Amino acid sequence: MLQQFIDYIHQQHLLPSGRQVLLAVSGGRDSACMAHLFHRAHIPFAIAHCNFHLRPGDCDRDQQFVASLAEGYGTPFHTVDFDTRAHAAAHGQSIEEAARELRYAWFSDLCREHGYPVVATAHHRDDSIETFFLNLFRGTGISGLHGIRPKVNGVIRPMLCFSRAEIDAYVEKNRLEYVEDHTNAELDARRNQIRLRLMPLLRELYPSIDSIMEANIERLHDTEILYKEYIGELRSRYVKPYPSALSALPFPILTIDPYHATALFEILRPYGFNASTVEDILAAKEGGKLFYSSTHVAELHRGQLLVAPNVEPAPGRHPQPGDRIKLKKGSRLLSDYLKDIGLSRIERRHLLLNPLDGNEPVGAVAGLAVVDKDGVPVGCLPMVTLQPLRRAADLC
Repeated sequence: MLQQFIDYIHQQHLLPSGRQVLLAVSGGRDSACMAHLFHRAHIPFAIAHCNFHLRPGDCDRDQQFVASLAEGYGTPFHTVDFDTRAHAAAHGQSIEEAARELRYAWFSDLCREHGYPVVATAHHRDDSIETFFLNLFRGTGISGLHGIRPKVNGVIRPMLCFSRAEIDAYVEKNRLEYVEDHTNAELDARRNQIRLRLMPLLRELYPSIDSIMEANIERLHDTEILYKEYIGELRSRYVKPYPSALSALPFPILTIDPYHATALFEILRPYGFNASTVEDILAAKEGGKLFYSSTHVAELHRGQLLVAPNVEPAPGRHPQPGDRIKLKKGSRLLSDYLKDIGLSRIERRHLLLNPLDGNEPVGAVAGLAVVDKDGVPVGCLPMVTLQPLRRAADLC
């Protein structure tokens, strides 16, 4: 098993040669096994342990055990205390989400502070298969079906080459000490159901399910790579800067043309739009409606989908309800005029009127003065709004 461990690290290019690795050790059998293998492989390492204080007695016991483990190996030991429940409540997260966010943020800080190139976790092959089913039932799409990868964003998983049964056998053979990690039942309730109920049933129906799923996960990973390349090609082909009529617009507006559901979802996902909002966009029958993500706003406009950052308009004189545009003959609502000359709702929201010098719309083309509902001049339209669209004379 030691040679298999060393070979896997080399095959997956997990470790920079000679650098000290940070091991995430809970004290359970998986992480105790990982620490033992690193020690036997003569790979320098430090140990990090999180006390989530979910079960105070057990958590304090685990912390003491891991401290003793690090002392026995003669390695640096880092530990931290988290009020996990308070963090979860403050951020509207589940206990599992809060614990994950807290520990990985802390690992990242440790790596920066002490120069560790990577942090190693003890996820194994069974964890990867369970993750596949968790994501399958959550509906995460192809990006969630590749299981747990050996190396992602400075986190390595050198134990993925082993099954849970192989780790158990190694622990028993080498008489390794460990603690039962009782927090797993709270952190991974759904995972435990998959582990204890679904997987035994699948193994009964399909005795080779573990090797089958391992091969499936690798094929899905390869498929994901091709899929992302294709989506990248679509993004470069169909996402273009929108030729906004407002040169002073404080952000770029993008035009997105494809309306195939899956392609549109993948293109919009970097802007924070979820699958439900994409379905609403595709179901929209007419333009002008705005669709929001946490960071962006999208609008169907003249057969195109415009996407822009959702930011507050710049301070200044913006058109108000009831404002009118003075034409050669009479006047009309400014909102109708702006719509007629082709401005999207996103553009209209950020339109600033040119200031007046006294009561005269200085610099305005005849017929482009803006007055409020009482007829008092309040500004004039910037010239740029007319250039790529329709001339003022056509609307007068």
